[in-house]
Amino acid sequence: MKKGLRLWFYLEAILGILAAVLFVVTLINQEWIETIFNVDPDQGSGALEWIVVAGLAVVAIALGLAARYEWRRASAVAA
Repeated sequence: MKKGLRLWFYLEAILGILAAVLFVVTLINQEWIETIFNVDPDQGSGALEWIVVAGLAVVAIALGLAARYEWRRASAVAA
């Protein structure tokens, strides 16, 4: 474990990885949302799935950048 890393780094890294995994799962199988939640809010058009894909991509990138910032902050503090 790197000295100086705060809890935020671990939260951002774990949630970023989770968002990236869900992004890939949604790209591969867009029906998982309807299967798990047993609803079809877009009546089969696929619009909701593309919104979810875009949202998960944005969240994964943002959390990855935030975790990177925390990593660099810890490196600067340690130096």
